[in-house]
Amino acid sequence: EMAARSLGSGVGRLLRGLQGRSGQSGWSLSVSRSTATRLPGCVPAAAQPGSYPALSAQAAQEPAAFWGPLARDTLVWDTPYHTVWDCDFRTGKIGWFLGGQLNVSVNCLDQHVQKSPETIALIWERDEPGTEVRITYRELLETTCRLANTLKRHGVHRGDRVAIYMPVSPLAVAAMLACARIGAIHTVVFAGFSAESLAGRINDAKCKAVITFNQGLRGGRVVELKKIVDEAVKSCPTVQHVLVAHRTDTKVPMGSLDIPLEQEMAKEAPVCTPESMSSEDMLFMLYTSGSTGTPKGLVHTQAGYLLYAAMTHKLVFDYQPGDVFGCVADIGWITGHSYVVYGPLCNGATTVLFESTPVYPDAGRYWETVQRLKINQFYGAPTAVRLLLKYGDAWVKKYDRSSLRTLGSVGEPINHEAWEWLHKVVGDGRCTLVDTWWQTETGGICIAPRPSEDGAEILPGMAMRPFFGIVPVLMDEKGNVLEGGDVSGALCISQAWPGMARTIYGDHQRFVDAYFRAYPGYYFTGDGAHRTEGGYYQITGRMDDVINISGHRLGTAEIEDAMADHPAVPETAVIGYPHDIKGEAAFAFIVLKDNISDENMVVNELKLSVATKIAKYAVPDQILVVKRLPKTRSGKVMRRLLRKIITSRGQDLGDTTTLEDPSVITEILSAFQKYEEQRAATN
Repeated sequence: EMAARSLGSGVGRLLRGLQGRSGQSGWSLSVSRSTATRLPGCVPAAAQPGSYPALSAQAAQEPAAFWGPLARDTLVWDTPYHTVWDCDFRTGKIGWFLGGQLNVSVNCLDQHVQKSPETIALIWERDEPGTEVRITYRELLETTCRLANTLKRHGVHRGDRVAIYMPVSPLAVAAMLACARIGAIHTVVFAGFSAESLAGRINDAKCKAVITFNQGLRGGRVVELKKIVDEAVKSCPTVQHVLVAHRTDTKVPMGSLDIPLEQEMAKEAPVCTPESMSSEDMLFMLYTSGSTGTPKGLVHTQAGYLLYAAMTHKLVFDYQPGDVFGCVADIGWITGHSYVVYGPLCNGATTVLFESTPVYPDAGRYWETVQRLKINQFYGAPTAVRLLLKYGDAWVKKYDRSSLRTLGSVGEPINHEAWEWLHKVVGDGRCTLVDTWWQTETGGICIAPRPSEDGAEILPGMAMRPFFGIVPVLMDEKGNVLEGGDVSGALCISQAWPGMARTIYGDHQRFVDAYFRAYPGYYFTGDGAHRTEGGYYQITGRMDDVINISGHRLGTAEIEDAMADHPAVPETAVIGYPHDIKGEAAFAFIVLKDNISDENMVVNELKLSVATKIAKYAVPDQILVVKRLPKTRSGKVMRRLLRKIITSRGQDLGDTTTLEDPSVITEILSAFQKYEEQRAATN
């Protein structure tokens, strides 16, 4: 008990669940057949049973003994599992809680409705401040069941895919949970994506139905969601129905595919028998950018994903019953899936749905919301913090933030200045600040300062400590494991964890190639990291051609593809460069055909093209016209050199021996200098 108490109550409660709760009847657990045996580190000599170091060691060395009892006691099962895990990173085979059956919506709704139906599940912080709506677990369950019955009536069955193109709202959450209830697979598409992006995702997933709103509201502006869906489904042969909910009173044209959602839901019963799903059935797909042009549909499954989202939500943020959890992410991203919807609801929490922007109607919006809703944990992106920091401290100090206990940062590494401001100004120096590192692929937080031993140090701008069961390793260029402290390398994870993605929809080979081929036997994150002398991890950023714009991950190849269709532009190269608010922004180099007289017109057409094909946030901040691109003798564009030209004016170019014609560098440098002078003159 002492050891458990010294950990902080969150882990303490976890521990009592882990200590000596012998199997319930019906549970006979076989330990897995796993190939992951290379585990660095061993149980520290002084680690007492149930202490943080002992738990970490157990999760790393005996995953079945760690995760087995946790899954049994945390989740509500229809059928017990017989095998905790069966994974092999060499083939990309990942399986958890095999033989078990459950329903995710029952875990997120029914179990809480049975105990306390009137507990608030959702606080919908609508675009207009002061108009929030509270929804109880009972109401959310009834809405979910009506929506589930509506889907079934319109031919959506277990295993079918459903696209959800909706902003953050109770109905969007109910749509996700309704899919989970009937065993359909949802793919939420961020409501800022263009019609072309939406259609690409619908077609890749072969969705049978789309759920959307007539319009969206964000930052006082109207977004024409239904119009975008109409445009998208013209090229989507698998779509049989578009279910249209109403966020505004504006009437929109309804065609032969369209169904008015609320009217149909009103006819349905508020109860719906849940499908019993196997642990490894698909729960959802979420598309993310890769270093090649086409987005990949990452697949998350039922039990392992839910357990991992719930445990990380509870332990990283020190969530306590009765807390109001405020994650301001959009449900179109993995953060919204795991920490707005599934993690908090599985834990019976009250979770905030934030529909607006950090600066609407003014730069005090987040903190006014914190005061009004009495938010205890606030989880947001560094890009928003950097934006608000520029508005000054007065907007923060104007509001009472005494309800806050934990502040969290997600989406990209947080720079020192933003970390200090969040900690000192927003948190008054008294809140725990957790800089969390994870990915769409990981399903939940993998490295964060908490959980830890009680009161353990937190260093600014560093994710620090691997979560239970996450075993990171750093690799050098030759694929050797780097030992010890003060080393930097490619961040890999040496052992499976329950929340990780299982495959890329329809392309398991691409999954294996993307994550398990570079370092056989390890999951390669695509990020670089530094391990300090103290053994803490600091993420240094992407190692591939992926950039992070305001926390949105985007492959440079995707932007290049969107511009390459222009008849006047034979070649393009896009790189990321540091941006003081967005973190990174896109810089495009373009080669024009000889006969083009109006460069500006082409540049504007390219910007429009990227906005139409991907989304507005993907449009390059800067576009430079050059005569040619720096290439190797084999014809590969050397983006590394383009990055150097922009960030360090061509100083320290490194190895240029593979360049076909070194004079191209001087050529691009002088074009860049001219471009900079013109920009300075016009600003």
